Amino acid sequence: MSALLLWAMLAASLAGPARPAAGANDNRAAAGVIHDGVLTLRLRALEAGWFPEADSGPSQVIQAFAEEGHRPTIPGPLIRVPTGTMIRVVIRNALPGPTLTIYGLHTRPGRADDTVQVRAGATREISFAAGAPGTYFYWGSTSGRDIEQRDGADSQLDGAFIVDSAGTAGPPADRIFVMGAWHENPDTTGPKPWIPRDMMVINGKSWPYTERLNYQIGDTVHWRWLNPTSDAHPMHLHGFYFTVTGRGAWAADTAYSPDGERLAVTETMLPGGTMTLRWVPTEPGNWLFHCHFGLHVSHFLSLNKIPDDTIPDSPAEVDHTAGGMRGLVLGIHVRGAAPRPAAGAKAPRPIRLFMQAAPLKERPRFYTYAFVVQQGDSTPAADSVPQRSSPLVLRRGEAVRITMVNRLPYPSAVHWHGIEIQNSYVDGVPGWSGSSGHVAPLVMPGDSFTVSFTPPRAGTFIYHSHSNEYYQIAAGLAAPLIVLDSGAVYDSATDRTFLINQGIDASGRLNGKSAPDTLRLTAGLQYRFRFINIAPDWRVRVTLADSSGPVQWRSVAKDGADLPPRQATTRAAELKMGPGETADFSFTPEPGRPMALEIATQLKGWGMKVPIVVDAR
Repeated sequence: MSALLLWAMLAASLAGPARPAAGANDNRAAAGVIHDGVLTLRLRALEAGWFPEADSGPSQVIQAFAEEGHRPTIPGPLIRVPTGTMIRVVIRNALPGPTLTIYGLHTRPGRADDTVQVRAGATREISFAAGAPGTYFYWGSTSGRDIEQRDGADSQLDGAFIVDSAGTAGPPADRIFVMGAWHENPDTTGPKPWIPRDMMVINGKSWPYTERLNYQIGDTVHWRWLNPTSDAHPMHLHGFYFTVTGRGAWAADTAYSPDGERLAVTETMLPGGTMTLRWVPTEPGNWLFHCHFGLHVSHFLSLNKIPDDTIPDSPAEVDHTAGGMRGLVLGIHVRGAAPRPAAGAKAPRPIRLFMQAAPLKERPRFYTYAFVVQQGDSTPAADSVPQRSSPLVLRRGEAVRITMVNRLPYPSAVHWHGIEIQNSYVDGVPGWSGSSGHVAPLVMPGDSFTVSFTPPRAGTFIYHSHSNEYYQIAAGLAAPLIVLDSGAVYDSATDRTFLINQGIDASGRLNGKSAPDTLRLTAGLQYRFRFINIAPDWRVRVTLADSSGPVQWRSVAKDGADLPPRQATTRAAELKMGPGETADFSFTPEPGRPMALEIATQLKGWGMKVPIVVDAR
């Protein structure tokens, strides 16, 4: 026997038993066998190699579910049955070490504490009725952590559980997407730099390796989204609105009645949550659906150790299809030709928009940024960077032609968040927006890029950087985009816009200020409050309160879309928002009633309190 063969055998014995590679599960095929109204499914929990990027890329040993006789998958096998089905599951725990606890293998709706325990090496059989139709999932833990803390080796132990209505015939007309998140703390016993590792996936893969979805103009698209991760995810659709048709969690679900549905472009999903939605593509080209947390789509998501950038706004981070953007992103291709209005329409309104930069004296190699709209013929000075980027006020049905001039030291791009634009080429995702053979470029330093679109609805929107947005948005490249109805006037006396962001030091900003000015209101006047959260790192809680607690305001709109009458109600003045969400409220202050507007992160971070003085009319 050769020395080389002996060495190979020794290395194999030291490495332990071979682990199968987990496949990515697109949730198109249900597991198990149904016979006489009973689904029989044999599940196995085991260790597997996970390849969340390329199949030949870096891998990580994780715990996974598999259907007996099949390879393990991330996420685990799909359970999908019509209501009325009995489900028989045989679970074999092939994981070494602690007992496996499985949640969600029970009749729906059910209790969150209804669990199944299977010791290492043991097999257990359970049976239960499927229960009510809905979107659910099952999940496992060997760490003893709940779903908001499970982020290690057992973080991918989950799978979709869909109960269809009785009489459902033919193949399902929906798609199912399960998110995954994994985290590893840095090894502080080793040499610095101490670098954590993070990975986030959709149906087992991270962008740009996630599935590409193909639709035709006019298709009705139905999606089910499941979040068994330890993080919240504000999910944003480019170019179109979607209708939220239901929300729930892994143990229970609520399908909305038609008057309970609402439009959104960004919807925050909490850990353990589920969401069903539908939408109709009306414009051709390439579009995205992605999480709006900066880290969750950043280049830091990798099984490789990615150190902090030596250059904060590094140009290496802006390639959206080859590493500059990763994680929770889906690419969408829409085919077909959209109808266009007849020629002869009014010429578009020209706007010149400068992306300005100034170095921070106290932080070498860091910059503060701002959007500045040119006023008249006067070009802003190259180093003119106001504390707050210029709001854009447009009009519904009026075409605009916006020329963006990049005066930054690095490339950039601008996304018109929430606007139903008519050309994907100007959507603002460099290397992706547009169509095959005609994709939008980066706007390089010293260069410009012109976009044209016609806002089809009035509302509160955002325009912001979509190039290294984790840094550039916090540095200041985000601003309100207000669209008014024909004949309406933006009256700053009664129309108040609150843009919530963070600085590059991760502290809070309101309209560009870390210490906002006192807000003065007039008693008896009706105000429209427009709240925009674009802070890349934070979900925030907004409260308008007096000494006795939250006051009352009336909900008006979500993400720029007017709420249906049933939802445009008067309620306590409290609001929770993820980045990328906007919300409008109507409020009439009472005389002699001092108040404060409080904005704070939902997790430990920062907070701001804006005193409000109500003057007599």
